[in-house]
Amino acid sequence: MDTSFQQITVDPTLAEMGKNLNEAMRILEDGHREREEDKEKRRHSRKDIPGPLQGSGQDVAHILQLVQNLMHGNEDEDLQSHRRMQNVGEQGHMALLGHSLAAYISVLDKERLRKLTTRILSDTTLWLCRLFRYENGSAYYHEDDREGLLKVCRLVIHSRFDDYSTEGFNMLYSKQPVIYQSAACRSGLGQHLCNQLGLPLSSLCTVPCNTMFGSQHQMDVALLDRLIKDNVDSGKLPLLLIANAGTPAAGHTDKLGRLKELCAQYSMWLHVEGVNLATLALPYVKSSVMAATQCDSMTLTLGPWLGLPAVPAVTLYRHEDPSLSLAAGLNSSQPVEKLRALPLWLSLQYLGHDGIVERIRHASQLSQRLLDHLTKQTSITTAVEDDLNSPVVVFRFSQTDANSAQSGGPLETLPSNEREIQDTLNRWLGEQLALLVPASGVDIVNLEDEGSCVRFSPLMTAAVLGTKDEDVDMLAERLQEKIPVLISTLRLREEFREEVHCIAALTYIEDLSWPGLGTVRYELSSEEPDENKRQAELEKISSMLLKKLKELDSDLTFSTGPEFGPEKNCLYIGMATEDLDVAELVEMIAAIGREIEENSRLLENMTEVVRKGILEAELQLQKATEEKLMEEGVLRQLPVVGSVLNWFSPVQSSVKGRTFNLAAGSVDSTEPTYSMKAQSTGETPPPTPTSARTKHRLPGQKLFRRSLASSDCVSETSSVGQVEELEKEELREPAPEGREADVQKEPEPETEQRGVTPGDGEQKGKREPEVEGRETENPSILR
Repeated sequence: MDTSFQQITVDPTLAEMGKNLNEAMRILEDGHREREEDKEKRRHSRKDIPGPLQGSGQDVAHILQLVQNLMHGNEDEDLQSHRRMQNVGEQGHMALLGHSLAAYISVLDKERLRKLTTRILSDTTLWLCRLFRYENGSAYYHEDDREGLLKVCRLVIHSRFDDYSTEGFNMLYSKQPVIYQSAACRSGLGQHLCNQLGLPLSSLCTVPCNTMFGSQHQMDVALLDRLIKDNVDSGKLPLLLIANAGTPAAGHTDKLGRLKELCAQYSMWLHVEGVNLATLALPYVKSSVMAATQCDSMTLTLGPWLGLPAVPAVTLYRHEDPSLSLAAGLNSSQPVEKLRALPLWLSLQYLGHDGIVERIRHASQLSQRLLDHLTKQTSITTAVEDDLNSPVVVFRFSQTDANSAQSGGPLETLPSNEREIQDTLNRWLGEQLALLVPASGVDIVNLEDEGSCVRFSPLMTAAVLGTKDEDVDMLAERLQEKIPVLISTLRLREEFREEVHCIAALTYIEDLSWPGLGTVRYELSSEEPDENKRQAELEKISSMLLKKLKELDSDLTFSTGPEFGPEKNCLYIGMATEDLDVAELVEMIAAIGREIEENSRLLENMTEVVRKGILEAELQLQKATEEKLMEEGVLRQLPVVGSVLNWFSPVQSSVKGRTFNLAAGSVDSTEPTYSMKAQSTGETPPPTPTSARTKHRLPGQKLFRRSLASSDCVSETSSVGQVEELEKEELREPAPEGREADVQKEPEPETEQRGVTPGDGEQKGKREPEVEGRETENPSILR
């Protein structure tokens, strides 16, 4: 692009501008390719901290580097938004070049500037009116997509109130103007118009949608007719009606033909906006959308439709009086304001008519492709306007079969709790699909009748994200993978609640906003009068329990839940699969909680136990010293006399020590250790509490999974053999004495060689003689 641009350009300034723009875009787009060490240096640098303006100034390279750091500095913290960042292609470069050219053209002399802006404005308006079938229209270009409607409202006020330009708001006292909008319009639009026009909120009338017949996202025309008659009878003036060709949430189109007839009857202005207006550029257009070509004005958002960055929105309108348009702000005598159309003028020429139509057709085909996939999915209901052709696809997970369910009908009969649970699961589904297939551009919408749904609107996202047919197929595959998980989780939630109610140590927490199996809290077994101390101990045990559960080899996810949730010290369990053993999971949570609580209690009492043990040991050692003094006599304790007496008459004194058993909390003698009887006289520590349902697992089988003969991790023949072996091992499992039964099966001759009778109960199954022999031969081992 740079070489060809320089070859055909006469003005060297324009060539330099295009070259600098390409170089700047290359630097900014290559920000993610910097080396890791450069990222580390930038992370610890102070360039992002605001500072004083340098007096000597900086060159372009340093300024672009600063912009690059600000753009890509938080990639690690906001990966999701970076993934969905728009890829600026060649057509995007043309739009950005338009902003640079607008600044350059604005310095031309007035006559040349007037001719150039008039040509740019007239060409762009003509192209858009022909492209979207809007004959004899004028265009207003604006940055805020609400500004065009605001200017149109001013135009209608000037048209309906003759002396408004001189009398101002005094003219509105006699007849209060009324603006009508659908309940499905984007939120805040009517309030914004009233605030900017200086009208009271009583001038805004919201028309409900259909409740009995037709789409529940379309304006109720019969009710609108009654509202207009009531306002006329009360002395008000119906001014303007805002209709939708594609509602912001569900993408449904109002009955524009009947609305146009109603507006003509009451001399009202009809304004239409919505994403479905993009399909006017296609060769074949639905009649419901084609009726928008007869409206008084419409707003087009070409930026997201065509993937063009920083291009203005366009409001096409029809009006015969240029002076009123100038008074309303739709026309401007300033040539610089007409340069707003320059980026769009360049981009439309770059894409051409065929390129524009192809982008819109591709987005429409993506919607139809996904809709075909959804018709084959079970437990999925759609809320589309037309099953054969709908630019916006809205769907949700539901227990009702999608083939037999009507759009939104069965959901009204669901209980409130179940409806809220399904909304929570649908929000989780939308988040997962957006994360797994970011190029699809799906998001979550909340509809009044259907609840939380997943929306796919390629007309608004496909050109920006570069969505392809493969992305739609992958989206359908990921959806198919998530449906069994949603069904299993919804089915096991009640079982999980019942199992938790059976365990005294656990409390079930009802949290309908958590997309998972459920929420539990471990309750302390000991009664603590101090509430602060109890909460601190409960928080400590809950955090340790969460850590232990995360270390287990399972497919479940455990977390502390939302950061600002109403419940504290709770354990949130994520989505579950069909083969989950809920009873084993609940008992394992309770067992680990008891273990942590007992260990915590043991550590708390350790200080007192150690202190008492030290005092007892000191008393016993003092008593042993007194006994030694009585046994050896006083003379042996003197320094010189004792040495001589010990040389003539040595005394065989036994070494007596003490050991402190932390598990038993007692002070024991070390005599069994020195007499090599530690193995027979030592006490075994108490067993670690575990779940009563702990069972053998097949190789590759995760925790909390039911054993299935047709498991995916092993073949059928190997799984059957392993199950049989596990059953035999369970039959051979010992009684409470540990491994005693297995040791009894040692060969008889071996015990006879060692001189141990079969009836010797204390030494049965142990190899004490051999051990003692080795210890006698190597006394240094003891030392």
